[in-house]
Amino acid sequence: MFENPLFLKSVYSLKDLPKEKFPAAVLCGRSNVGKSSLINSLFRRKGLAKTSSSPGKTRSINYYKIDNRFFIVDLPGYGYARTSFEEREFWGRLIKEYLSSVKNIRLALHIIDSRIGPTELDMQLYSFLNSLKTKFIIILSKADKLKKSEEKTSVEKVRVKIPGLILNQNIFFYSAAKGNGRNELLRLLGELFY
Repeated sequence: MFENPLFLKSVYSLKDLPKEKFPAAVLCGRSNVGKSSLINSLFRRKGLAKTSSSPGKTRSINYYKIDNRFFIVDLPGYGYARTSFEEREFWGRLIKEYLSSVKNIRLALHIIDSRIGPTELDMQLYSFLNSLKTKFIIILSKADKLKKSEEKTSVEKVRVKIPGLILNQNIFFYSAAKGNGRNELLRLLGELFY
């Protein structure tokens, strides 16, 4: 399992989506939340997903094919202030169109920075996923930057706004740097796609 992750293609328009109809897990979250780092650490392939120290670099829908069984789809990050209003609007529309029109999404991984908690844009995404009845989990990224004593507060910040979350069932800590949460996430994806 998870032995053959391949970057498949970058998509800038829904008409260019892959023809193969594999089920998909979709990564969504604000710019610089660590989606690309999560992909690289999850599959232990440095450089599989391009990372950057400057946020807002992922401006395409990036498809990764895993073991010829399912897609991991990295959506553009939202909310990066240094892009123009028009560009933010364009990517916002593309993400909404993608989520509402693609039928093979099995799971959305909504990634939230564990130090910050859900932003207003995160809450808009949550409401949108809820309205589509898309199954989702919350990944609290950059968990290695939290002290142990801060973890409970981090989870509570999210639970206050998104009820019904249970740690290690539908909300997970993840550290791309240290690998925390990797086994739990692989187990979940294995149950879903294998």
